[in-house]
Amino acid sequence: MNPILKNLIRLALFTLAALSLIGVWLLSRVSNPTIGFYAQAALSVCVMLYVVFFNKIPKRVHVWLGVLCLILAAFVLFLFTYGNTSNADFTENVVIVLGAGVNREMVSRPLAHRLYATIDYWEKNPNAYIIVCGGLGNRAIITEAEAMSRFLIARGIPQEKILLEELSTSTYENLLFAKAILEEHFQGEFRAVVITNDFHIYRATQMARGIGLDVSRVGAHTDWYSRPVNYLREMLAVMHMWVFQ
Repeated sequence: MNPILKNLIRLALFTLAALSLIGVWLLSRVSNPTIGFYAQAALSVCVMLYVVFFNKIPKRVHVWLGVLCLILAAFVLFLFTYGNTSNADFTENVVIVLGAGVNREMVSRPLAHRLYATIDYWEKNPNAYIIVCGGLGNRAIITEAEAMSRFLIARGIPQEKILLEELSTSTYENLLFAKAILEEHFQGEFRAVVITNDFHIYRATQMARGIGLDVSRVGAHTDWYSRPVNYLREMLAVMHMWVFQ
């Protein structure tokens, strides 16, 4: 490789890694830290070290790192494609909206995107009930479900169409506790659609099916600047699910 081109590539990689590290720090100031934050920070540091010691790394290691990058890119593409391919037919009985961060009483941006997707869905199927899921987070003074309910009511969703699940602390509990409430509410069979952010859709639907909920899906938008953190976290969570659940 041309030495000038190689140095330009190394500079670009180092710059991207440094910006990624700064991005993690900025996001950690406004969001609850997750394993995705630590994964992105660790990956950024690894890329910076890779650039620094580039000339001392054996060629076969460069090749294996390239293969690993292709695998990770394919994984991200799969999650993105699955999460942005809705299969809802707008005849479902209920919308299950999974919880996310709340700061005191205000929903976070990822959660707001889920709620806007819920409003879009409900406008096409106003007969559906909406169950909002989530307990009390560490930066909140009300439950995620209550904050979500207030958000929806303020934007025209009738209160009587909203059911609250306020005990859960994880995606699995969101779905498990929502199922119990819905079975009692409908007193029989019902059809559900799950709404969460696009990166989260695959794992959510697999967990739903694992507890006996045959759901359709609608993926909500994810802000571009939070995609690395969220997709890294989700890849780890999906691998954990495949191995342990």
